[in-house]
Amino acid sequence: MTADRLLIAVHGWLLSKQVWAPFADGWARQHREIELWCPDLPGFGDAPRPSGLLPNLASYGRWLAEAASERAQGRPFVLMGHSLGGSVVLHAEAELRRQQRSNLYGVVQLAAGGGIYQPRPFRRLRGIGNLILELRPDGLGRWPAPIGSLGPFKAEHRAARGLLVNSTCRGAVRELPGLVAELGVNNLWISGDKDQVMEPGYVRHLAAYSPYHDYRELSSCGHLAMREQPDQLRRMLIEWMADQSRANPRS
Repeated sequence: MTADRLLIAVHGWLLSKQVWAPFADGWARQHREIELWCPDLPGFGDAPRPSGLLPNLASYGRWLAEAASERAQGRPFVLMGHSLGGSVVLHAEAELRRQQRSNLYGVVQLAAGGGIYQPRPFRRLRGIGNLILELRPDGLGRWPAPIGSLGPFKAEHRAARGLLVNSTCRGAVRELPGLVAELGVNNLWISGDKDQVMEPGYVRHLAAYSPYHDYRELSSCGHLAMREQPDQLRRMLIEWMADQSRANPRS
């Protein structure tokens, strides 16, 4: 039996679909009426990057918009992005809205925030990211699970470096509030109250640009909610998605 709705979960920088594994296992057992699709972004995990896909947020957003529409096959769907994946989702939503052919009925931003450009912290972030790319080993054998299985050593260098630089440049950061303000669907923002990578205050700040947002926190949770609190995250999402379906009967 084909699920009547679709939830698409997009991983963050230098990760892969494997980061969703604990969350996906619980979802498959509990919510067969809603398909969960966790793709590898091209150039990350096991998915190669096509030569025509540029390593920037706008290009990845267009890729996601097309991939989501193809996967949905006319079904209503929700886009969920984690961390940098949240920025890809925002660009995908804008592309789908431009096309005026979308069955998208909700956006979820998980540990995704910002919208405030701070030159010194972003320079430091780019420096750390580039160092990780240069020093990472070629194979997975030296790194035990779960680190080795999450994707950082499979990511294509050009894709990883391009998205890191593009997402932390002044223009991309300052574009985020506008993308959020123009969201054409209801949106849920989730942060972990112990997240030190994307602190809750930054998530609340960006969420507030949308008049249709709902903000929630997971207690005793850091940056990887899908691994630290998979059941709590699942329950929060299914409750919100049910509310959206009641508000939009066609969904």
